[in-house]
Amino acid sequence: MTPTLLEWMGGAPALARLMETFYQRVPQDPLLGPVFAQMSPDHVAHVVAFVAEVLGGPKTYSAELGGHPHMIRRHAGRALTDAQRKRWMTLLLETADDTGVASDPEFRSAFVAYLEWGTRLAMINSQPGADLSGDAHMPSWGWGEVKGPYVE
Repeated sequence: MTPTLLEWMGGAPALARLMETFYQRVPQDPLLGPVFAQMSPDHVAHVVAFVAEVLGGPKTYSAELGGHPHMIRRHAGRALTDAQRKRWMTLLLETADDTGVASDPEFRSAFVAYLEWGTRLAMINSQPGADLSGDAHMPSWGWGEVKGPYVE
């Protein structure tokens, strides 16, 4: 049986370590610090639950925190820039290296594909006037196949 991306990366503990370390670094980043200046104390746990579900883990975010439509709304009106998106990606991947997240090409290509898709979607949905009225399904990322709100 093929492991999920979450299992391959070391499970929820590895994902939590990645996100905790990443969000400890964010406030010192000149480009990202202001974006997350008002970050909720629950932010990291919510991101971990969301990404874990996307990568094949338990459906906690959907069951308890509103699913993909809620995540989309969390970005509303933030007017994220492509420079901020790219910096988020770079810092997260540097943190993945530093925290020992699996670095084999197969995993990293699938992981980076999700991050690229997700950060671009977040940027689009953050723009003033973005249509956030849809009922987006939770994305599900695997080893090269995608099932998401825009792909069935």
